[in-house]
Amino acid sequence: MRHVEQGLGALAACGHRHPLLALGLALALAAVGGVLSLNLRLNANLVDLLPRSFASVQALGELETRFGALGWVAVVGEGTDAASLRRFADDMTPKLEKLPGVRFVEKERTGAFFRDKALYFLSEEDLREVYRRLDARLTWEKQQANPLYVSLVDEPPPSLDFSDLEARYLGAGGHKLSASTDDYYLDAAAGRVVVLVKPEMTSADLSYSRKIVDQVNALLDAQDLSKYGPGFQVHITGTFQKKLDQQKQIVRDIAVSSVVATVLMLLYLVFHFRGAMAVGLVLTPVGVGLAWTYGLVAVLYGQVNLLTGFLGAILGGLGVEHGIHLVGRYLHLRSEGESSEQATRESFTHTGGAALVSALVAALTFFVLGTSRLRAFREFGVIAGIGMVVLIAAYVMVLPALLGLTARWGWKARRAAVTSRESPAGRMLVRHSAIVTAISVVLVVGLLTQVRRVRFDYDFGTLEDQDLPSFVLDQQVNQIIGYSQTPVVVLTRDTQEEHAMASALAQRQRERGDSSTIDFVASLSSLVPQDQVRKQAVLRDISQLLDKVPLERLNPRQREQLTELRKQTHARPFTMEDLPTSVRQQFMGRQGTPGSFVLVYPAVNQSDGQAVRALAREVRGVTPPGGGQVSAAGEAMVMADILDLVTHEAPLILGGTTLVVLLAMWMTLGGLRMAVLCLAPTVVSLLSLIGLMPLIGMEFNYLNILIIPVLIGTTVDAGVHLLTRLVSPGSDFVAVYSETGRAIAGGLLTSAMGFGALFLARHPGLNSVGVLATLGFATNLLVMLVAFPALLLVLTDRRRKRQRERMDSEVKERTAAGPSEPELPSL
Repeated sequence: MRHVEQGLGALAACGHRHPLLALGLALALAAVGGVLSLNLRLNANLVDLLPRSFASVQALGELETRFGALGWVAVVGEGTDAASLRRFADDMTPKLEKLPGVRFVEKERTGAFFRDKALYFLSEEDLREVYRRLDARLTWEKQQANPLYVSLVDEPPPSLDFSDLEARYLGAGGHKLSASTDDYYLDAAAGRVVVLVKPEMTSADLSYSRKIVDQVNALLDAQDLSKYGPGFQVHITGTFQKKLDQQKQIVRDIAVSSVVATVLMLLYLVFHFRGAMAVGLVLTPVGVGLAWTYGLVAVLYGQVNLLTGFLGAILGGLGVEHGIHLVGRYLHLRSEGESSEQATRESFTHTGGAALVSALVAALTFFVLGTSRLRAFREFGVIAGIGMVVLIAAYVMVLPALLGLTARWGWKARRAAVTSRESPAGRMLVRHSAIVTAISVVLVVGLLTQVRRVRFDYDFGTLEDQDLPSFVLDQQVNQIIGYSQTPVVVLTRDTQEEHAMASALAQRQRERGDSSTIDFVASLSSLVPQDQVRKQAVLRDISQLLDKVPLERLNPRQREQLTELRKQTHARPFTMEDLPTSVRQQFMGRQGTPGSFVLVYPAVNQSDGQAVRALAREVRGVTPPGGGQVSAAGEAMVMADILDLVTHEAPLILGGTTLVVLLAMWMTLGGLRMAVLCLAPTVVSLLSLIGLMPLIGMEFNYLNILIIPVLIGTTVDAGVHLLTRLVSPGSDFVAVYSETGRAIAGGLLTSAMGFGALFLARHPGLNSVGVLATLGFATNLLVMLVAFPALLLVLTDRRRKRQRERMDSEVKERTAAGPSEPELPSL
């Protein structure tokens, strides 16, 4: 490590002597990186978070190839009477169908068709049971009408309640499609109607999503909507609009958070150094390093995701920390009379060495996170790790050159920026170290007792902002439709397998009853019942019985029920070709042929991670006829895989991060004891943070869980800077604490600002990342500047006390042994 430090000092001194060459090369690379970064785009698609090898991802790709888009563009009209709403749906449907890229438009449920054919969906045995009950009731009615009949037992009339038979039909797709009395997707009470537009391609292609949504908006804008009523309004929701709104929100969050983080860091640096030139010395290398980093990101990935889009603000805060230490040390040395070149060499030899260690440790931490199979975490780890190394390289190249130029210009920092007065907090810690340590131990132990209460939030709402208008409206649309717009799609190879899988899934649903996560199952083959000819014969018998039932002896409810039943008995058998076009087109592939798949509509909230995992297990638990595993596609399956991956990898990444950090510091600092001491404040602050979370009602989620390994790598440098200065020969605690403590506080605050800017993010998951990171840095700041120094003083005092006692004991032993015999002088 000593050779590395000396090499850094020599390199910095060289840059100080040749500033124009170093700056020219750095700025040229920054320009190239800036140009490359202009092509970066944001990808917030959840599917792209998982590896391509995952079954859910492969199935979704196959589905999009065979079937096309999964999801809808939902056009919602509201604010008028039911008749006008139906007229709007009728008027808009043919116009929407003519738009390029639209496969079909659905405005009605076609429930009347399935209500008329409802009896064909019962088994032949159930139909005979209907006949038996009707026959029993008819016999009873005849007996009651016979004046000579005397009943010996007072028994109730045979029931005409068929609800038990209907219950067996409740899970069928035909029943769900016919459940509503209004065939339009209409909520008359809310004054709202829905028209569903099915695009050709997937919503994952954001440029296509924007194109199709813009086409729909343009068509709606061209209509005279006033003819539907003075208060009539039109809105768009559905999968495609939600993806665009989420993308727009994240872009806005990135822009706002980056600007706010920059402004906050700028204000703090002005306060810290009391001069614009010192602020420029800190920020210029950071700007250059970020340009290099994003140029590399453009070459490696070509895009940023939900997390890496915010790395500019985060890396900026972490990079500024190095600048605070280096520039602060340089100014301090200059105030003691060192020349500019010598101060530069000295700063990069010692403080620069500590900065290099901390940057490498942080980079290793991020690279461990980069081993995750979850793409958001992997790219975050790789880019952040590269960024930490690039930033320290930018400081080594740019800062000495800038210092060389300022020395030539004769710049001198303001006295306020280089003051060396002792910190009152340092003196207080020296006087009351035992009390501070005792209080700190009590607080930490108290927080440790709460660690077991921390919980993981399985709500997938953290991955999406459910409060966006399109998300809120989408939930209302689901209520109108009566079932989810995003079913799980089970892909099959042919019609026989399709029918077998639909039957098996429906059977599993019936077996599980109320505990099933499946609402209903639908496939093209399941919508055409089998054995219809034999069932028709039974229906004729039932119809003949119905004609003999005396309606005047029934109550209104029974009369209504039998009237509907009589109508259904006259229904004729039907084939797949007889199904309404609006039904058949939902099950057709992109080439117009049957798609061979089964739609599984969830009965659970797809934002509930645990429920989604149960749904995935229930669907995948069915064995296809030919064996193997079910090929199921849909966002629910993707989200279940994301949850399984995060919960599996989290402990491995946490353990790996801790081990890598410890080994890295052991090798760079030259001893295990020193490494453990440097890591101790980070471990204590993290455990305290986790203990604090249940007390303030905060939970881990799919995004903020990554903050724990990030904090390990980004807070350990505070211990490195403090301890490496304290172990230097002739160091004074108060002097080191006054200078280094101020730099540590500044570094942690600016790091917190980089993450803390996510406070302003409207996206709930990103907001929770900002909250947890800020709390983590704040906890580490208190441990680093209060509890840890006090403990070091207590341990140092005890060691010195033991040394004095040992020396006193040795003196007493020598005294008790008596004076030694004098040596004879040599001849």
